[in-house]
Amino acid sequence: MLYKRMPIEIEAPEGFGYENIDCNLSESSFTDQRLGDLGININDLVLLYGDHKGKPELRELLTSEIGLSVEDVLITSGAAMALFIVATSLLNKGDHLVVAKSNYATNLETPRAIGADISFLELKFENNFDLDVEELKQKITPQIKLVSLTYPHNPTGVMIDEDKLRTIIGIIEDKNTYLLLDETYRDMCFVKKLPVAATLSDRVISISSMSKSYGLPGIRIGWMFSKNKQLMETFLAAKEQICITNSVIDQEIAFHYLKRKEELFAPNMQTIKNNFAILKQFMEQQNVLEWVEPKGGCVCFPRIKKEINVDADKFHDILLNKYKTYIGRGHWFEEDARYMRIGYSWDKTEKLEKGLQNILRAIDEARIP
Repeated sequence: MLYKRMPIEIEAPEGFGYENIDCNLSESSFTDQRLGDLGININDLVLLYGDHKGKPELRELLTSEIGLSVEDVLITSGAAMALFIVATSLLNKGDHLVVAKSNYATNLETPRAIGADISFLELKFENNFDLDVEELKQKITPQIKLVSLTYPHNPTGVMIDEDKLRTIIGIIEDKNTYLLLDETYRDMCFVKKLPVAATLSDRVISISSMSKSYGLPGIRIGWMFSKNKQLMETFLAAKEQICITNSVIDQEIAFHYLKRKEELFAPNMQTIKNNFAILKQFMEQQNVLEWVEPKGGCVCFPRIKKEINVDADKFHDILLNKYKTYIGRGHWFEEDARYMRIGYSWDKTEKLEKGLQNILRAIDEARIP
């Protein structure tokens, strides 16, 4: 494994220092929650190893609503571990995979660290970041071991509908490969939610976590669904070699949260919708940025219009160092500096509004005469 640090982690706000940031629009999750505000008491918890597959009651809770069994889910230390397990279990040096791009950096860098060869399925701004099914079909050659997609998509927030998902899965089955679908933003949809993809085929692995929608990244709980018993045995072996089992404290918090998910998540979703309305109004009223309107999640991926003559690197420098406003830079997703990921539901609403205006000020000050 040839590990290389990713720009999205090198430049993460926690490394830069939250105290140095006024408006944090770089985060891809809902506001971090306080344990004391959730009404969860874990004082009687026994600090044992726990079930290697994950707390049984948590696995039952996750699967009961979607028609899978407790044997079809593996609890992991965040979605990041789940993604790592899938890549390292299914890919060897020289193997081939297809990854939709732009994408979360781990979906690119872990295969690269393994030495796998990536074929990119380009999601283009000019095509509304839409996935071209025929192009995907052409890219899945007999050498392709895995296809990696994310919906709702990070960083753009775009979606596909269920018909397209089922078409994609049909292609995966015909080509005898596997589909990894990162569903971390599934609960934050503004349109009809997709079914959990792993329920539709044993060639599909679905991944999600407590981090993004629920604002609980600190408990490091994620999971993977698959009906493929052989794959799940391999994934369990990988987990046992990485960490044996999960923190029982983290799992207990996740379990109690999800038991009250309807109650606890509803205010999050209302805030996300309110902030999205502010963001949408902002985009409609300015004339230097363009975007593909998100259909889910809590991020978007606008870019500075091509006709705006601006020094993009200078824009980012002014925005951060003068206005102390943090956004996700385009190079986090291997795109150029005119792109930016804006997270609109981590910081306070007034900071979102202020940060959006700071973006316009920084663009104006970075214009080339």
